[in-house]
This record gives sequence, C-alpha cells and structure tokens, in this order.
Amino acid sequence: MRDDLPRARKRLGQHFLTDPRILARIADALELTGTETVVEIGPGRGALTEHLLDRAKRVVAVELDRDLVPYLREKFAGRALEVVEGDVLARPLAALAGGEEFALAGNVPYYITTPILFHALAPPRASRAVYLVQREVAERVVAPAGAEEYGALSVNVQALATPRLMFRVPAGAFSPPPKVESAVLRVDPRAHPAIDGSKEREFRELVQAAFGLRRKQMRRVVRTIGGTSAERADELLRAAAIDPEARPETLTVEQFAALSRAMKDVRVRG
Repeated sequence: MRDDLPRARKRLGQHFLTDPRILARIADALELTGTETVVEIGPGRGALTEHLLDRAKRVVAVELDRDLVPYLREKFAGRALEVVEGDVLARPLAALAGGEEFALAGNVPYYITTPILFHALAPPRASRAVYLVQREVAERVVAPAGAEEYGALSVNVQALATPRLMFRVPAGAFSPPPKVESAVLRVDPRAHPAIDGSKEREFRELVQAAFGLRRKQMRRVVRTIGGTSAERADELLRAAAIDPEARPETLTVEQFAALSRAMKDVRVRG
C-alpha cells in the first residue's frame, strides 16, 4: 500500500475495494447514460468514484471519515464531484441530489447495511441503487419465499423494490481483506409497491413479529401477535387468502401485504 494513501479505520468498518475490474463492473451495474446524478455512500479513497465520474453527469459523495474528505476533494479537483462530510443516514438522499432524479451506489459498511437499505427506500427514492454488501446479507435480501435465507429483511425490501444479486466479490479484492465474502446487490424500486407508503411501519411490525414465530402455523402467529381468538385469526387469514396452517417462511410478499391490510384494525404485539 502506498504510504500517502489514507489508511482504513477499523472502527468505521472500512475495507477499501482495490480490484479495478470489479470496480468497473459495479459502476456498469448502474447502467448509467451520462445524464444522471449519482449519490455515492462511503467513497473511501475514491476508487469507485473514479468509475462513476466517467459514467455520470455528476457525483455527490457522502463520507463520514473527516480525514478522507480533503483527500477526495484534492484528488478529484476540477471533476464533477461534490464531497459531503457526514452521516448518510442523517440526510435525505434526494436533498443530496439537489432534487434531481438520482442513482445510488456505495461500498456499505457491513454494520449499517440494513439501515442504509431502508433509508434509501424512503421516498423520494433513487431510480436504482447498487451496493457492495456482505454476501450473506445480499442472499437474504433476494431470497424467495420458502428459502432458508428468507426472512423479515427479504419481505420488507421486496415489498418496495426488486433486488438482484449481481455477482460475488472475494475478500482478497479489498484492503484490508474482510473476514467475510461480499456481493454486489442491485435494488430497483417497484413501480407499484406491495404496500401503501403510509402503512410501511405497520407492515414491518407485522412481518418482524411473524418471523419471530417463523416455525409456528399462521393461525397461532395471528393469535399471538394480534391477541385474537382462533376463530378471528382464521377469518383474518381467509380474508388474505392464506392457509391458517401455513408458516411465515412460506408466505409471499403479496400474502404478507394482504394480511397487513386484513389486520388494519388489529394492533400487532411484537
């Protein structure tokens, strides 16, 4: 490693991707046309930033590490890059893009992957997003109903977006190498989300509570989280076209959405 390069900070979960071929593939996964603004989360030393600048109209990079901010500004002086110092979770992404339509990219620290995914899905949403995340997280996000990895994260993301695992990235492509494998995840907002935006909180509470009882039959799940009788639980499940003997891990996103609508007047108990 060159002595003049900023070093990764363990407390910030920094692992800098250094493989130029993988960096190019990540930028290509956004399918930029040269007319877009890209918001980049955690640009680090600017390795991915370089590829994004070659493909986008402009890039707004949000960096928490204050030592990297002047480094990035100097490195890309004269380029169409704005470097914003701070926590991306504390800022509306659309505001960072100046109200323009925007795409989203980032090498996301593993410890805040889930909060960032949902922060990015809050409207107004990016037209598309590409993340470098822990492989296991990517597999959970894209898992279909019935898969071992299928859970609350799968349902809550897929209710709002269509995620795709694009390709895997070995630990050796990073400096320093992480202890886990990574993957590139693309997330495209659904034109017609499975749930109404005003009901997202209730939906997530229902899904989280249901997967807390993932081995139980749905009749027992609804009775437990809704505090209802068995008869009332069966009525709610029939209204959502769900078999009372099914288990949460077998329900599709659309079935969870239907159950959420059927239980609109029932307070979920986590």
